[in-house]
Amino acid sequence: MNIEAWKRQIERERKQKDQFFKEHWQSPIPEKDRKRFKGLDYFPPDPKYRFELELHEHEKKKIVQIEDTGGNLRNMFRWGEFRFTIDGVPCTLQVYKSDAHEPVLFLPFKDATSGKETYGAGRYIDLHDPEDRTADGKWILDFNKAYNPWCAFSWDYVCPYVPPENWLKVPILAGEKAYKLD
Repeated sequence: MNIEAWKRQIERERKQKDQFFKEHWQSPIPEKDRKRFKGLDYFPPDPKYRFELELHEHEKKKIVQIEDTGGNLRNMFRWGEFRFTIDGVPCTLQVYKSDAHEPVLFLPFKDATSGKETYGAGRYIDLHDPEDRTADGKWILDFNKAYNPWCAFSWDYVCPYVPPENWLKVPILAGEKAYKLD
């Protein structure tokens, strides 16, 4: 992996997202706040938080109910798990699918930064097949792409809570920080 090219790509994606949030009619930023919106706050891109991992698929893909901020229960398939190490600490995160045929893995997580530097309810990563796969079939889990759910920006949205099994004790100093309107 070319680290400089990877960093440029992360920065490019962040600028595009900021432009979308500031200008697009579908932005989660309330229209009255968009003039004051100066962009999202991010940790600097750090390759330490980018992993190429095997997905350990669960033999039985149980349906679990995940509550959202509106008090609804969402049925999700508990699809598999990623195992990795950060600063010598073994970590495991579950990934979910809302539909068995969907090509996207949903990874909600909380970490030691939640409620401090990052959104208190946690952040998400979406992994797309085949875009987020390596040539040898591993998944690219890049916490630098972790984002806040839209409910972090407006009460108009409801978002799934992070299940306790995806609460990490380590800090993930990557991705979006907590949203603050300047």
